[in-house]
Amino acid sequence: MSATSPSTARGTRPAPWLCALTLCAFALQTDDFVITGVLPALARGLTVSEAAAGQLVTVFSVVCAVAAPIAAVGTARLPRRRLLTTALTLFCLANFAVPLVSSYAALMALRVVAALAAAVALPTVLAVTAQLAPPERRGRSLATVMAGLTGAVVIGVPAGTWTGAALGWRATFVLGGALGLAALLFVRATLPQVPPAPAASLAARLRPLGRPAVLATLLAAAVAVLGNLLLQTYLAPFLYDLSGVTPITLGLLLALTGVAGIAGARAGGTLVDRRGAGAAFATAAVAFAAATAGLALCGALRPATLALVIPLLVIWAAAAWAVPPAIQTRVLALAGPEHGPQALALTSSAVYVGASLGGALGGRLLAAHGPGALPVAAACCAPAALLLFATAGRRRAADASAAGASTA
Repeated sequence: MSATSPSTARGTRPAPWLCALTLCAFALQTDDFVITGVLPALARGLTVSEAAAGQLVTVFSVVCAVAAPIAAVGTARLPRRRLLTTALTLFCLANFAVPLVSSYAALMALRVVAALAAAVALPTVLAVTAQLAPPERRGRSLATVMAGLTGAVVIGVPAGTWTGAALGWRATFVLGGALGLAALLFVRATLPQVPPAPAASLAARLRPLGRPAVLATLLAAAVAVLGNLLLQTYLAPFLYDLSGVTPITLGLLLALTGVAGIAGARAGGTLVDRRGAGAAFATAAVAFAAATAGLALCGALRPATLALVIPLLVIWAAAAWAVPPAIQTRVLALAGPEHGPQALALTSSAVYVGASLGGALGGRLLAAHGPGALPVAAACCAPAALLLFATAGRRRAADASAAGASTA
């Protein structure tokens, strides 16, 4: 099958290569999130504070944010299949080596290696998905890969937490390596050869990414993720303060919101294909703002019954995960196929930046104003993100008009 053949993507079932790329996303995202489930045991095992152990998560996100766009440019001329399998191999080795280390510094070094591999692999997964999918199904194909990311929250993190409790925290990283190995083998068996981007200078590759419309779209992504993560990171204290939610109930609610996220990503991708990225993003932003405003109202009237809170949580999660397909589709359209991998790498960086800022801002709001401030701030982020996305759309239309006038 040729790299540009869409035949496998037109059936009612996802193509095998799309399933392989979704498994890649699942493995990478699980490895990013799963440390939170074994944080206390990891801190005790390495004789460090939980705050210090938490920096393993922060470093992973920061490395991914910085390295993704650099790696995308530096590896642009490499065949996509070889690049992805090499990155996954490095990812597996970094996780399988964890049982061999006994110091915090050594584990930190392995997390940096795993993050560098993820910074190459995840943008490559998104770029290959966009390249292999036919245009009329690109949004849904990207949403399928996004389901792998949400599936990490529903399945991967609980599985890693259980593995760590049963076999020790190091076994959690071995599980991450095993998931990466399964993705690697699946990719080698199903992914066709995908040619690299045409040769071009570094300046030529980065020039389209400096367009105001691209920058506005990336800022919209960062603000949207910031609004989501400042609530999601501290969902446990918020729900305890709101409704007295116990850890067991919290686990069930997290699984439910994860399922809602998968459905939201799929719906967002379908809406992108049918009505365009602008309409899909606007729908998601309005639903997100309404849900978080409802949670803020519940916080003001607490204690709130779960019968009222649960539907709002479902809408919030679905709306949050409906955003990425619109962002990715808009960035690809603005950057063009030649610069797609670099643009998607910058999108990944914007997401990691938003996540880091969301966690930091949410922590400050929690300490200064209590849990009730979190959904208020989250609701305010939605219109800001929508304004930025709409600005990108207007700039894109203006650029298209100018280009048309110059050729007339």
